[in-house]
Amino acid sequence: MWTETKRGLYKQFVFADFRAAWAFMEQVSQVVSRLNHHPRWQNQGGVVEFWLSTHEKQDAITKRDWELAKAIDALLQNHEPSEKQKGKAPSVSELQLYADGGSRGNPGPSASGFVLLDMAGNVLHEEGVYLGITTNNQAEYQSLRLGLEKALETYHAKEVHVYMDSLLVINQMKRIFKVKNRDLWPIHDAIQQLLPKFEKVVFNHVPRELNKLADAEVNKCLDAELEPYESQRNHKKTQKQSK
Repeated sequence: MWTETKRGLYKQFVFADFRAAWAFMEQVSQVVSRLNHHPRWQNQGGVVEFWLSTHEKQDAITKRDWELAKAIDALLQNHEPSEKQKGKAPSVSELQLYADGGSRGNPGPSASGFVLLDMAGNVLHEEGVYLGITTNNQAEYQSLRLGLEKALETYHAKEVHVYMDSLLVINQMKRIFKVKNRDLWPIHDAIQQLLPKFEKVVFNHVPRELNKLADAEVNKCLDAELEPYESQRNHKKTQKQSK
């Protein structure tokens, strides 16, 4: 799924290796030349990233950028045979997990949100879970746990690429930072027990603007949970004012 960011329309593509990524980039370069577009892109191993914007419009995201985005997606569909053509069931052995958590009060009413995507960027599952009264860091960790459980139990994923905007969680999962907060130990331990069930889990830190899907699930969940209480409180306030 393409995401609007400050640098332009963004999407990441992950391939099995550099050769596959390079073949895809060669196809994209032909489309770019035909459409007379000048995207920013970056390649590292099997990962290709694009930022699309229109230079003539002060690097704003325009219709031209969305047209190129659709053309790139179409190339990806033709890049590999579809699962139906292969005669196999859809494979989701490798997934992307975007996870986020939030607390209104810290501690306060909290929720975790996560989104699972295939490696082409298609959304497979999105979910928000209300947690009750917790801290922001607890909510962040719970989003990771819930997302990994879903990837394992529902999609039987073997490899998961995790993306979170919490640098604390990412660095603790990479063992760069120690988990000093005792309240996080049970959740951290639960995640550690999940990890060996996958062949590979890669933790990546992303800016908040690239984690909007998971963030939206958090806020949607909190709004739905807290709206009745807010309405009731506002109603009581109105009654007092009318007396």
